[in-house]
Amino acid sequence: MDISGLQAFISVAEKGSFSDAAEALFITQPAVSKRIAALESELNNQLFDRIGRQIQLTEAGRALLPRAQSIISEIQDSQRAIQNLSQKVAGQLLIGTSHHIGLHRLPPVLRHYNQSYPQVELAMQFLDSEQACKAVLHGDLELGIVTLPPENTDPLTLVPLWNDPLHIVASDEHPLALQQNIALSALADHPAILPARGTFTREVIEKMLQPANIQLQVRLSTNYLETIRMMVEIGLGWSILPETMIGEGLCSISIKKLKLSRQLGIVYHTDRTLSNAAKAMYELLINAADHEQKIK
Repeated sequence: MDISGLQAFISVAEKGSFSDAAEALFITQPAVSKRIAALESELNNQLFDRIGRQIQLTEAGRALLPRAQSIISEIQDSQRAIQNLSQKVAGQLLIGTSHHIGLHRLPPVLRHYNQSYPQVELAMQFLDSEQACKAVLHGDLELGIVTLPPENTDPLTLVPLWNDPLHIVASDEHPLALQQNIALSALADHPAILPARGTFTREVIEKMLQPANIQLQVRLSTNYLETIRMMVEIGLGWSILPETMIGEGLCSISIKKLKLSRQLGIVYHTDRTLSNAAKAMYELLINAADHEQKIK
């Protein structure tokens, strides 16, 4: 069975589009179609139903997908294990991180890494933390540097690096800013701007509210913390933001007996061999977090 055909099949299945799969694989759409056709001919089964512009897996396609992913994963793992024998730090390193971590935590690490390992081709994707974890799970990324899930998720290994305190924030002119040490229930009296449902940060917030059975007035939700900060600053509502984002125009609201935080760190697949390039990045991140902790 041709490996390139399996890679094309997986890409089409995950992207839901031949054109998007071609873009991801850096080949033409006709080349993708040719590989899929060859694979279907070899298996004597149609793998996709093409209904108008929509692509859906057939029963045969659904049966093949996890097996194809496993085959490609095993091949990649074998390649990394053999390449690691040379102890050379080189090749491509695929990592994913959130915009917030990329802006506020990674620049010194990436600068050091680039200077220390110039033979590594660093391919970094900016993704929501949840998407990055899924990409690591599927083998599309070696490392995720993300907001960690509230609970461990096998077969992913979670390595905490930074404790990231969270604060209730509002603009300097917001009614909440005029009060001190207020009750948690008071938040329900004012519109909120929160991270989108399903994000790990939103899960932290919902866990905070669950015991008190508080229903918030959520004016809008977005995945981008910088957008939330801007909207809070102009007075559209209150929110919860990392301590590192509180600056001029915002104030932290004191809530009785409330301390919130999330964990930022590394995610990798427990059962996959890390490349030398990934191991070097891992060590740099650990050292950076340890150094930051010591100087606090």
